[in-house]
This record gives sequence, C-alpha cells and structure tokens, in this order.
Amino acid sequence: MRISFRFLLGAPLVLAALSGCTRDGKFQPVDMWNGSRLKPYEDVNFFDDKRSSRTPPAGTIARGQDRLNEQVYYGTQNGTLVQNNPVFMAASPTDKIALLERGQERYQIYCQPCHGLAGYGDGMIVKRGFAKPPTYHQQRLRAVTDGYLYDVITNGYGSMYSYGSRVPTRDRWAIVAYIRALQRSQNAQASDIPVGVNTNTETVTPPITPGENKYMGPGAGREYHGTGPSGSGEMGSNGLNEEQGANQTGQVKP
Repeated sequence: MRISFRFLLGAPLVLAALSGCTRDGKFQPVDMWNGSRLKPYEDVNFFDDKRSSRTPPAGTIARGQDRLNEQVYYGTQNGTLVQNNPVFMAASPTDKIALLERGQERYQIYCQPCHGLAGYGDGMIVKRGFAKPPTYHQQRLRAVTDGYLYDVITNGYGSMYSYGSRVPTRDRWAIVAYIRALQRSQNAQASDIPVGVNTNTETVTPPITPGENKYMGPGAGREYHGTGPSGSGEMGSNGLNEEQGANQTGQVKP
C-alpha cells in the first residue's frame, strides 16, 4: 500500500517536471516562459529555409489595413464622398464582370427583400407592409455619387439599418456597381443597343411609375435606424430625414 500511495503522489510531480522540457528534449523548467515560443526571424529546423517567420499567403490583408485606404474603406476623399467606385475603377475588364456578378449575388441576399429585383422598391417585405424605399430609377438617386450609395449601405438611412457590420467593404462596392448596372438597364437609350441585336422583344412595364407612388405600411418610419450620408439632418414627423428625399411622403396606413 505504501508503494502505491507514493507512486500516486509522485506521478503528478514527474508530469509537471516533464512539461518544462524544451523542443529538443532538454529539461529546463522555466523554458515554457521564454524559449518554447518562436521569436520573430528566429532560425528553426522545421522548415527547409530555416525561417520561423513565414511569408503570408497571397491575398492576406492585415487587420485594419483597409482603413488606411480612405476611398475604399470610408468612401470619401479628404472627407468628401467619392464620385466614382474606386474598387470598380481599379479592376480589370474581367474583374469588373466578376465584381458585378458578386454585387448581383450580394444584392439579391441583402437588398432585394426591400428594394426588389429591379430596384423599384417593390420587394416582398414592402408588399407585406414595411416602409417602401425609393426607386433607384428616380433622377435623384441616378444623380448621386457612388460614395453616397456606399455610405448609405454602410451607415443606414431612414428606416434602413446599417449593413456595415454584415456586408464586407468590397462587397458593398460590388453592390454599388450592381445598382449602377440596374439603373443603366432601366434607363437605357436606343443608342446603347449593340448593332445586330434584335429589339423586337416584349417590353416589361415597371411596377412603379417614374413619379413613384410612395406608400408606407403599418408602423413605417416609427424608428430611425441609420445616420445617412451626412450623419445628421432634421428629422421628419415620422422619424425620417425629409430634406434628403428619404422615403416618407404620403400617408401611413393605420
């Protein structure tokens, strides 16, 4: 009994002592405080080139690195909203197509429920009574800058929540590019049609007229969730900014 009891008492002490061994098997109890970790640029036998500091994989972005690019991260240049989409402008023709496809996918996930597939503000949530957003095809939103659209996605506007925490920076720019494509598609001119394309096809009447019938469902505008591009502005009686052309004219159904 005595041997077994001593063994049980000694086993934890042996294990604790072994935990202080270095990577090469040498006993050094305090090594776990210092030597057992790899120091920057320290030689190590694990890799063929002996370097402990490895080259980051292609496309690696350091935490917070995007914040250094004011145009891309904030959508501003010297504090003013940018005129053009910086990500789209810097992309190659092939990458621009990929960016538009990505924007279409993200738009249909995050924007389509309210704004509708074609951007007329006739999404399913609106049909169920939520506040109707303005159509993208009105002159006011066709004339705003790309930075304005990016800022609204980032910070929210009127009854629209901020998507800054849910949609990554470059995906927001992809959505902006796709919104511009929607606006172009619904306001195209005959001169935009390539030579040889058959134009004798069925026309589709937009669900909302250019004048935009602004209906707001039950409880619409009771809360103000976004800051808007300027981050300020007078609030209307229904909780929305009336100076910036937000979606609030008309009566609220009881």
